[in-house]
Amino acid sequence: MNQRRVVVTGLGSVTSLGLDVETYWSNILAGKSGVSDIERIDVSDITAKIAAEIKDFDIEQYMSRRDARRLDRSSQYFWVATKQALEDADISYDEEDPDALRAGVLAGTGIGGVETLEEQVGVLNSQGPRRMSPFGIAKIISNMAGGVASIDFHLYGPNSTTVTACAASANAIGDAAAVIARGAADVMVAGGGEAAITRFAMAGFAQARALSTNNDDPQGASRPFDLNRDGFVMGEGAAVLILEEHERAVARGARIYAEVLGYGMSADGYHITLPRPGGGGAARSMQAAMLDAGLEPSAIDYINAHGTSTPANDKTETAAIKTAFGEEVAYTVPISSTKSMTGHLLGAAGAIESLSCILAIRDGVIPPTINYETPDPECDLDYVPNVKREVPVRTAMTNSFGFGGHNVSLVFGKVD
Repeated sequence: MNQRRVVVTGLGSVTSLGLDVETYWSNILAGKSGVSDIERIDVSDITAKIAAEIKDFDIEQYMSRRDARRLDRSSQYFWVATKQALEDADISYDEEDPDALRAGVLAGTGIGGVETLEEQVGVLNSQGPRRMSPFGIAKIISNMAGGVASIDFHLYGPNSTTVTACAASANAIGDAAAVIARGAADVMVAGGGEAAITRFAMAGFAQARALSTNNDDPQGASRPFDLNRDGFVMGEGAAVLILEEHERAVARGARIYAEVLGYGMSADGYHITLPRPGGGGAARSMQAAMLDAGLEPSAIDYINAHGTSTPANDKTETAAIKTAFGEEVAYTVPISSTKSMTGHLLGAAGAIESLSCILAIRDGVIPPTINYETPDPECDLDYVPNVKREVPVRTAMTNSFGFGGHNVSLVFGKVD
């Protein structure tokens, strides 16, 4: 089968660090944290009281209130990021455009419409079934972000949704690239959205002892690879990439940010929430991505780590990088975790971290891992501590690992 080249021609994002790509990126490079006290919900009885909450998002700036009623918050974030990315790529379709038949959507989410689910169960229990929203079921199901994007933006090609926990949007990007590579589409909207700052989700993760309880220092709470890390900080938002067949992009004079070079997956097959000790599964996803890209480990200029700030993940990912890259290379490649600033966007994490890799390639700058203060003997690689690093970046890898043992690695490269 002929494998066509796949490039990135558009970007969009909605995060606690900004409601557009360039605001997000400038704050990331400045080492700014988007974590703060939670305002949207009551967390007085929950041990974790902080999150990277988006404070200033108003969906009615982008669509009517009537249209917004169709969408859970997670889908709203995805819709706005999709709109931004399509505009950035200078791509639009109408209902009669034949090119729309060759343009599709692949979205990823970890939990989907959990805010709507929680809200509607509350209505059912307190007011009865007749008071429930007629949009309730449609807003809850995980595929609706991609479904509504295809409806509103006239994307009539392949449409699917990945639900692989915190690896979901990385899977979406890799799968969308494969759709184009095999010739089933020419353009794909790929990314993810998540909005899990709800009482149910916060309490559930807190009871699993996954969340940081460093409530007195919100901006210092997410500290990947630091000895004193105590859990991840919940984040929310969306990021979307426009993937396009290379020759088509060149022919229309599109701005090309980067090329999708490699996609690797593996399964830990170990535990529902904990990574396999030693990181064997994570190492295999990185090795598979480099093999797919045709690159040796020494050719990777930057790794955007999964880097959750949990005790188990960070030491396991460090070990996995040593296995995948070999210790000699592992100690030289710059690694950072932007979750130190964005918090953990769950199913949308892979997309926003892919976007960060692409911008690192564009600008020749590696974002920092902030809050790195006390080295951990088990995490002894170069984590680009606290300050951005300006170096040429021709290739970048991002890792995403999800509950259930899902491991995904993507490699992006510069296009001359």
